[in-house]
Amino acid sequence: MANVLVNAPKTAKRGEVIEIKALILHPMETGFRPGTNGRIIPRNIIERFTAIWNGTEIFSMAMSPAIAANPFVSFFAVARESGTIALRWTGDEGFAVEERVAITVG
Repeated sequence: MANVLVNAPKTAKRGEVIEIKALILHPMETGFRPGTNGRIIPRNIIERFTAIWNGTEIFSMAMSPAIAANPFVSFFAVARESGTIALRWTGDEGFAVEERVAITVG
C-alpha cells in the first residue's frame, strides 16, 4: 500500500499555471535485496504515475527501480476549468491507488 501527501492550490485564475506536488509514501523494494531468511525480497515499485483533470490526462510518468523509495513528483498544469484532478499510481503485484484534489477556477 501507499499513502500520499498532495499540495495543490484550491483555487486558480483561468489560464494560470499551477504547480501540483505529490509525495508518495511507498515501501519500495528493488528485487535485489535479500531478506532476513536469505531469500531475495520480491520487487515492489511504483511503475506508473498519471494525473487526470476532468477526464483528460495532463501528466504521466513511468518509473523504474532507480526512483526513490518515497518518490516526490512535481508538475505544472494550466488551469482551464474547475474540476477534480485524479492522481493515480500503479505498480508491481497489481496495486493501484488514486487520490483526488478539487480545484476551483475562476
